[in-house]
Amino acid sequence: MKRIVLLAGSSHTGKTALAQQILERYGYPYLSIDHLKMGLIRSGYCSLTPESDDKELTAYLWPVVREIIKTAIENRQRLVIEGCYIPFDYPCSFEKEYLDEIQFVCLCFQRSYIEEHFDVIQSFANVIEQRIDNSACTKEQLLRENEENLRLCQKFGRSYLLLKEPYSIDLDLLEETI
Repeated sequence: MKRIVLLAGSSHTGKTALAQQILERYGYPYLSIDHLKMGLIRSGYCSLTPESDDKELTAYLWPVVREIIKTAIENRQRLVIEGCYIPFDYPCSFEKEYLDEIQFVCLCFQRSYIEEHFDVIQSFANVIEQRIDNSACTKEQLLRENEENLRLCQKFGRSYLLLKEPYSIDLDLLEETI
């Protein structure tokens, strides 16, 4: 794996669980962009809310995350960054020497899996973190987000894992993908 791993994907696809697996197996620490988001919102440093539009949140959060990535690379540190707020055109944010150190993968469920097993997806929502409110994620929303993420991966030529079941990602397969 490269120095920086970006894990993108819709809510509930297992980004945090995968980041935890990478931490345990390879020792890469990880940053949850959701934690950064909530820290900025709760501190009053921005006028955004948890319900703000994802595009608006990405526009606000990405410049901060981008500079964290640059700092980690410059300091020769390894880091996984996981979250919904990684733009698919992220390479536009970096010079080549930074891009050489970055891997990207987007986690997406197969449509049929969401349709047939949404209850299972919901049951895994608290595998790593105990969410206060899990009601915001609906089957329709997850279907839309996954379809959009797949479309954007294909449009921008980004790596993705199409998950047939949740949270059982083979790290050896991941290494081959990214």
